[in-house]
Amino acid sequence: MPSWIGPWEIAIVLIVILVIFGPKRLPELGSSLGKAITGFKRGLKDSESEIRQALAESKEASEEEKKA
Repeated sequence: MPSWIGPWEIAIVLIVILVIFGPKRLPELGSSLGKAITGFKRGLKDSESEIRQALAESKEASEEEKKA
């Protein structure tokens, strides 16, 4: 945590969020935020696996060209 953000600042931000959205919407917001983060992580893993696969295919193709 950065040194310029203290516990009072965090408390003030949480109170403002509670006032703006209300206690009924907070669980919905938390749930949707969690789903968004999970989807983002899944997308990163998928793209990483696609990159690894493309690199492996490119490496195989270059090895086959060297043999030929």
